[in-house]
Amino acid sequence: MDPSPKNFPILSYVMEKFPSMKRATATSTAGDDKYDVEQPAPPLPASEASQKPYFELTEQMPHLTDPKLISEMRLAVSDVAQTRSMLQALGERPDHESVDTAKAKLAEIEMNLAMQLEEIALSPRGEESPKDVEERKALEREKQIYKSVLSLDEMHEAYEKLLTEAEERLQKIYDAAVAGGDVADIEEKEEVVEEEVNEDVVTILKAAEGNEPVERVNLSGKRLKFLPEAFGRIKSLVVLDLSNNQLEAIPDSIAGLESLEELNVSSNLLEALPDSIGLLFKLKILDVSGNKLTALPDSICHCRSLVELNAGFNKLSYLPTNIGYELVNLRRLSVPLNKLRHFPSSIGEMKSLCFLDAHFNELQGLTPSIGRLTNLEILNLGSNFSDLKELPQTIGDMSSLKELDLSNNQIHELPDTFGRLDNLMKLNVEQNPLVEPPKEIVDEGVEAVRAYMVKRRLDRLLAEEQRSMFEENTEANSSILTRSASWLTRMVSNVTGNLSGYLGAAGNSNADPYLNQPR
Repeated sequence: MDPSPKNFPILSYVMEKFPSMKRATATSTAGDDKYDVEQPAPPLPASEASQKPYFELTEQMPHLTDPKLISEMRLAVSDVAQTRSMLQALGERPDHESVDTAKAKLAEIEMNLAMQLEEIALSPRGEESPKDVEERKALEREKQIYKSVLSLDEMHEAYEKLLTEAEERLQKIYDAAVAGGDVADIEEKEEVVEEEVNEDVVTILKAAEGNEPVERVNLSGKRLKFLPEAFGRIKSLVVLDLSNNQLEAIPDSIAGLESLEELNVSSNLLEALPDSIGLLFKLKILDVSGNKLTALPDSICHCRSLVELNAGFNKLSYLPTNIGYELVNLRRLSVPLNKLRHFPSSIGEMKSLCFLDAHFNELQGLTPSIGRLTNLEILNLGSNFSDLKELPQTIGDMSSLKELDLSNNQIHELPDTFGRLDNLMKLNVEQNPLVEPPKEIVDEGVEAVRAYMVKRRLDRLLAEEQRSMFEENTEANSSILTRSASWLTRMVSNVTGNLSGYLGAAGNSNADPYLNQPR
């Protein structure tokens, strides 16, 4: 929740000067809120040090040691500190699937409430019964719960934008201080830049207006800063390349390109894609890599003709919840160099997917549904570092898998089902603390690993079977002993009874007169 030193170096540095964020020093005492900007910080624990910049910021920006400048900067970001404190009390940001669930539940509740009101209006008395009142109150309470989830998500989203604005604000304050200006009198001024339409764009638009068929347009590397709305009127356009420009937005009118099959907007400055992109029903190839996207619009799921999607080198923290249910024709999905922590469970529905690249992310695990990608041939999960620690057992169901990259993670053992990957030809598990299989087996190659994992699985199954049989035999023997003991008890009881009866009968019999006659 605190600003990342990597993404917001100045803001992170300044926020540390707030009492709640100050660094602990060897001489600091409880309740001491002062901080000496010239005093070097003590060594940080390894877990914290990994989050810090690789350089000391004051070496790059020496004016940050000026107490007056720091004071002004603190005032400039006081809103960030207040918002952070509030969010710390409210909790972490809900994940994307939770937000989608909350939206769906809210829509369902609204519909139920509307139906309830309609029934009341049509009833003869036109009044709510006590039962209806209770049901409505229960729905209203449930509604507030889901609303709070959405509200928390919106607050976190606004906070992230606030961090970006604050970093830019601090940079301007610092630049003004370096230039010798009065820090206290700094005012942010927006530069008004007149945007001129690129000549190539004008030529293309004129050709389209003259009923000249325009099917392919290549405007790559033209330093375009914007695209005119009129571009959306080129109905015949099939291929559009806008890569390597300075575009900050794509106009909503792009939805008018009803024949478009290929769109390349890679290497621009896009922070978001328009929702109208979901109306490009014929789109087959989409490249949005190398931008500043933090999310893909949910509407992208409506581009059901997509075969290739490249969203690498952005800032994506999640993929649309329903992306797998909708993009059933997708064959290649590239999302490397992002901040993805999870794949949505719907990804297992991408039955056509052959290629999945998710290296250099923050994946904390894989959804078990990934095993349903039975046509997947290449899977790259490398360099998720300390986040990826294990693979699901269902990975053994990926029967078409040929190449698997698991390098630079924290995987200790491969799943038992790994031996079922009969088509696997390339395996990279370098830089993992792998124990099973051992390194000497890995060094022998894929076949050795597969054979080892098959044997390991069989050994485990055999051990489980033997244990199960032992438990069954133990139970059976116990039952036999119980029955034998019961039988023996009955026999002893019968013998004892018979003997007692005999002896008792002998004691009560009449004396033989012949034997008892006097001699």
